[in-house]
Amino acid sequence: MTPEQLQAVVRTAVGAVVGRGALPVEVPAEVVVERPKNPEHGDYATNVALRLAKPAGRPPREVAELLAGELRAHPGIASVDVAGPGFLNITLAQGALGRIAVDAVTAGPAYGHTGTLAGQRLNLEFVSANPTGPVHIGGTRWAAVGDALGRLLEASGASVTREYYFNDAGAQIDRFARSLMAAAVGRPVPEDGYAGDYIGEIAAQVVAAEPGVLELPDEQQQERFRERGVELMFAEIKRTLAAFGVEFDVYFSERTLHETGALEKAIARLRENGHVYEADGATWLRTTDFGDDKDRPLVKSDGDPTYFAADCAYYLDKRSRGFDKVVIMLGADHAGYVGRYRALVAAVGDDPDANLEILLGQLVNLVRDGEPVRMSKRAGTVVLLEDLVEAVGADAARYALARASVDQQIDLDLDLWSRQTNDNPVFYVQYAHARISSVLRNAADLGIALGEPGDVDAAQLTHERENALLRALGEFPRVLTSAAELRAPHRVARYLEELAGTYHRFYDSCRVLPRGDEETTPLTVARLWLCAATAVVLRNGLGVLGVSAPERM
Repeated sequence: MTPEQLQAVVRTAVGAVVGRGALPVEVPAEVVVERPKNPEHGDYATNVALRLAKPAGRPPREVAELLAGELRAHPGIASVDVAGPGFLNITLAQGALGRIAVDAVTAGPAYGHTGTLAGQRLNLEFVSANPTGPVHIGGTRWAAVGDALGRLLEASGASVTREYYFNDAGAQIDRFARSLMAAAVGRPVPEDGYAGDYIGEIAAQVVAAEPGVLELPDEQQQERFRERGVELMFAEIKRTLAAFGVEFDVYFSERTLHETGALEKAIARLRENGHVYEADGATWLRTTDFGDDKDRPLVKSDGDPTYFAADCAYYLDKRSRGFDKVVIMLGADHAGYVGRYRALVAAVGDDPDANLEILLGQLVNLVRDGEPVRMSKRAGTVVLLEDLVEAVGADAARYALARASVDQQIDLDLDLWSRQTNDNPVFYVQYAHARISSVLRNAADLGIALGEPGDVDAAQLTHERENALLRALGEFPRVLTSAAELRAPHRVARYLEELAGTYHRFYDSCRVLPRGDEETTPLTVARLWLCAATAVVLRNGLGVLGVSAPERM
């Protein structure tokens, strides 16, 4: 019996007590069931009696005794104790606890998935690095966390569109084009341009594709380097992200907003809503009406639209595509951007709390041999996604970046994450899966099969290490749900590490396969199911993080 199943049992017990008139209350839509910190207090605990006592006008322990009597009659519950002011400590019948393993194996890839976010249509924008250089370490963190978050949200029933917004318009693209032009003829890049080997490589590719480009007048030449350079740079960005296991449903070009009149339409809507005014030759949005610290320009005095105007148009485009909420992942250096974006959402008539969510992430520092690995995009010594993957591997890179809360700065030790030892967290989790795969292979070699779900005697699993592992497996659906709701993929990683440790302790204490001439017993088969269930959860959890679950290591 999983915690979710037990929640339903407890709620049914409340309904039965209410139905016979013993409690004059409404049956709660949800009840809380948690694992007690002390295993001696049972498998699960609930505070439902405390919650119902006040509206019922009865002492909490009296309400608890009523509910305990109802719950004790359930065949899947071994005992119920009333503790403290009115907590219910519940111990499951051994067979009911053991069925968690059967449920996990039977559900397979779907185990842990819920419908808690069903009906939500979310647009998840992340990475969105400018096509002026390869993906650096900051963007790599968002690639790992954003992709994991998308998988988490889908596992909880949400409909998620992953979107990459590339700024292929504006001054930074002009600087990029001028940098390519300079590199193509061997001149130093402009002082405000982009440096690095990749600039020379792309410039050479542009010249190879268009041999006559250097003969064109400067304006036409810049346009060709702009268009072809952005195309080549973005192709490389997509390639490196795909190799990292990250792909997007939509790649949205900022330039299309300028070409389709979307900016003008967005400004017109804001004007109709009464929030636009003219001053100093420019067009402004009165964002201070919605809590921003100052008003923001939409069109500069020279007639050029601002990036903020493009943001307005882009937000409206997303909403026109039917998304309930726009979720944007940004670096901590964009913290000042949150207020103005919430203001524009309010200015178009939406609710910033319901229709917008901005997640801010801290920096990543790479360390090797105890020393920081420096990076500087302009100086050409930027640490790239590919550099990190080459140093530690894609699995370790994704796991390391998703393992910490995004609001924490990471010092990522390249020495640690490249080791094939148990102090490397991803190796530790993957090794648990490989160890189980070895057990299952050995069982098959001995002719021992799991059999049908209805044939396994789950009540055989009575050892304390077995119970601890079963309870951990039962928590997986709730871990995924809470991680999705809190936008916290790192919770999955930490859970997997705890689960791997719980499995290793079980394996060291409980022999799974018979030795020599020993007979295969119902306990052997039950423990094989427990191993297989643990493999399912490890595989599903690693899958959420975009990390492989190897069968051999």
